[in-house]
Parts: sequence; structure tokens; C-alpha cells
Amino acid sequence: MRLRSLISRAGMSHAIRAFVFAAVLVCLTIGFASALAQDVAPVGVTPTEEPPPSFAREPRRRAQVIIEGELVNLELFFIVLNQGRTGVIRVAPQDGSATALAEVRGRFLDRDVTFYPADDGYYALLAASMEQPVARSNPLEVNITTTGDRMETVNANVEIVTGEFIRQQVTLPPASAALIDPALDRSEIARLYSVFDGLITERAWDADGFTVPVGSALTSPFGAFRTFNETFNTRHTGWDFRVGVGAPLMASAAGRVVYAGDLPIRGSHVIVDHGVGVYTGYSHLATRHVTQGQMLARGQVIGTVGTTGRVSGAHFHWEVAVNGAFVDGAYFVTMWMP
Repeated sequence: MRLRSLISRAGMSHAIRAFVFAAVLVCLTIGFASALAQDVAPVGVTPTEEPPPSFAREPRRRAQVIIEGELVNLELFFIVLNQGRTGVIRVAPQDGSATALAEVRGRFLDRDVTFYPADDGYYALLAASMEQPVARSNPLEVNITTTGDRMETVNANVEIVTGEFIRQQVTLPPASAALIDPALDRSEIARLYSVFDGLITERAWDADGFTVPVGSALTSPFGAFRTFNETFNTRHTGWDFRVGVGAPLMASAAGRVVYAGDLPIRGSHVIVDHGVGVYTGYSHLATRHVTQGQMLARGQVIGTVGTTGRVSGAHFHWEVAVNGAFVDGAYFVTMWMP
């Protein structure tokens, strides 16, 4: 097989997007982190006054790396994968080939990758968690079966590079201090992962893709290293939005509600399965307007903002998980993907 790298002139686009994300980060004091957890609005810190970003979805990009097999091409729409980010890949028959694909399966970072069909091939999303070790070599294996029972395996390498994360000191009031408990965090994360394992194998979102659940300014960013009350170190699994109690929250895309209940840290919480390993989570709700098993359309009201769970005041926490890894939702909704 022959590797052919196609580097598009996308540097300016990346620079603009990087500026937008950097502009909404809160410059907070230094902490340190180790374990996964979630989430309060930091006390004693004036939030940024930046207006909400537009979250405009980028246009379709050219493949950045093409690996040519005997039957198909494996295309990567990125050069490297940052910690906490998601990348798009495609498998398509060779130009001019009449090959029809019956099944495409993948494996990356010791997890199965689910492909879904589109007009011009099969697509999948790769995800690197915010704590994925940085490494130049991370094997991607894709196995293809044609309708004529011909089989091929195409291999690629994905480089994972350092993400950009801030550090925060967070002070909880005495009434919430009991929620600073590493065992409680581990238990809640394990419960979320158990939900993420039961995925829908078909894509649920439509051509409009994903959007943020509320049109408010972002405050505490995804991936932040957090220290609670100078004792407990965590990572922030999503983004916080500055929004008042009672504001309605919308589904980021079409999907099925796979969890609607109460959790110690996330409070009243809803998880939506959007298919092929993509989930969104909605935390600290005052009211829930959906039930488990319900099918949702993009923009349908999920609930309203509240103060439930581990919070110091009203705000909304939103998180995105892809293939079992929490990823940067603000980046995710701007990505092009079919």
C-alpha cells in the first residue's frame, strides 16, 4: 500500500477557530489534576464577558492523508489528533471501482470504531480523550468486506499531540463539601461509561449536524485541570454556560434518551445517544422534559437550567463523549462530518 499525504491550505481556518476557542477561556488560578470528574462554576472569579461564539460549522474539507489499498482508500480528514478532540475518517472504493462495501469495521486505541454509510463511502469518528498519552504512533486498523466476500485490512498511524487546557482553583461552600469525594467521582464516571457502552449502531443526526444546547456565553472550558477546595484534583469533562435558572435547554442533535435521572455530582442529568458512539450530556437541570427511551429531534427542549448536583450557583454543564472518551464539545459542533 502507498501512503499519500495531501496537506490542504487550511492553516488560516485552524488559526481562526483556535482564536475563537481561546477567547472564551477564563484565565483562572493554577491547580493540578489527575482523575476524571465534573463540575461547578468557580467561586470568586469574574466570568469573561465575551459574546457567545457563532459555532459556525466548517465546510467540507479535503482528505489530509490518503492510504491506498487494493480495494479501497482510507482517508483521514486531519493531520494529527489533539488530546480531547475528534477526527473524521472515510473508507471509499478505489476511483472507478465497482466494489460495493458490505461491512467496514475499525479499531483504534483499544476500542471498536463504528462506521456509518453515506453517499460517498463509509465514515467514522476517532476520538482521543483529554488524558490520552501523547504519542507519535497510534495504530488504526480498518477491516473491509465487499458484497462479493472479498476482504481487505488497511492500517494507518495516528499521531496524538498535546491539548490546550487551563488550570483552575475552585472553592465549594460548606454545604457542598461532602461532594468532594474521589470515590463518588469514580462511581459516577463508571455509571456514565456503562451508559456509553450501549450504543446505537446507526447515525441519528441529520445533515445539519450538531449545535450547542443554549445560546449563552461559555465560561469554564472543557479539559480544565481543577483543584477543589485546595484538596481534590479533577478534570472538567465538558463546558459550562453562563445562564440563569429556568432557561430552556435544547437537544444538540437528533437521538434517543438513554439516561434521565439524578446523579450526585451532575444533579438532574440527561444523556442522549446520537448513534455510532456519540453521546451528549446535560447537567444540573431544574426540570427534565424527557424520559428514558424517548426519541428526540435536534432543538427539542430537554429541560431547564437549575442548581442541582455539585454547584456553587446556577449554570449549565454540557458534555460530549465519542467512542467512550469525553471530547471538546465546542470543537465538535464546528467540525464538518456527514
